[in-house]
Parts: sequence; C-alpha cells; structure tokens
Amino acid sequence: MGRWGIVALAALAVMGTACSPGSAKPATSDEAATSTTHTPRITDDSGRPPVAFDPCYDIPDDVMNAAGYDASEKKMADMPMGSHTFLGCRYAGTIHIPGALARYGLIILAGNVTLEEELEKNGVVSTTTTINGRRALREVGANGNDECTYVLEADFGIILFNRLYHKDHAGPVPVDEWCAGLDQFVERIEPFVGA
Repeated sequence: MGRWGIVALAALAVMGTACSPGSAKPATSDEAATSTTHTPRITDDSGRPPVAFDPCYDIPDDVMNAAGYDASEKKMADMPMGSHTFLGCRYAGTIHIPGALARYGLIILAGNVTLEEELEKNGVVSTTTTINGRRALREVGANGNDECTYVLEADFGIILFNRLYHKDHAGPVPVDEWCAGLDQFVERIEPFVGA
C-alpha cells in the first residue's frame, strides 16, 4: 500500500466516523457511476487534481452488502495531507468461516497520487495488472501478513482496495489466500469509480 496508504490508514483509525444513511443521496446499483457530480469533501493545496471519487458515497450500499461487507457500519475519514489527499471508507466483512476466517476488513482509499508514485513506493511487492481494462497494481503483503491491495489508476490519481484477512485459527494464513477473490470484487466495483 505504500507510504500514502500507511498515512491514510493511521488517519482512518484516528478520524473515522460513521457514514449516516441520510448524509448523502445514495446511488443504486443500476447507476454505475461514470463520473461524480458532487463537490469533493476535501481538497488540498498541492496543485494535484481534486479527488473525484468518494468511496463512502459513490459505491452503492447494496453492492457492498452483496459482496459480503456491512455497508450500514462503514466508516469514513477526510485526510488532507497538504501535498496530497485521500478520501477513505472502511468496511467490516460479514462472511465468517469457523476455524478459518473471522472476517475480512476492507479499506477503500481514493487519492490524488499517481500509479507511478505508488509503484515507486511498493514496487518490490507489486505486480502490474489490469482490472476491466484499467491499469492496476496488485500488492501482496505491503504492510505485513494476511493483507492484499489492488490499486486502480484514475484520472485524479489512484483508488486502493486494501483487504486484511482476520483469521479464525492459530498459525499462518497461506499466502495464496491473502488475495483470494479480491480481484473479482474489484472488477465488480470498478465501474463505479469513474474514469
């Protein structure tokens, strides 16, 4: 996830507040967002593009619920960094497999840093890929065990999907399980993130 994500994750832990259902007009799954029409919640003074995708508002709750995440408990945070901005949304997974998986934790971050900057920070754990034809990175274990990140390129910068596997057993989670199914989830969400 890199320095951007680490700073953003720390900010999420400190500044996270619940998204209230009435605080924004919710999109429906039939409205695959190709561009946002709302003003970004926050901008910075860096000269970088404003973050034009808000993970807590621009991904329909029914899509997240269908994917196994509790949208009623999502948390958001505004993270102005001066030199860049991240808008983030944190979800808890609802899927539980006794003896294997307690749940997944998911953080989606949209930031105005470039894919090249992210690759420079995490190149050692990154593999270039594409998601629905969009340039992307797959980062395995950038911040430690049991986590996987997909990073999508956007006109304003990047969108990171960081999932942490909360195991329900002693011993390690096999590395090949860290990213299992995350690519299909990101493919499902990608149409909502705009250009």
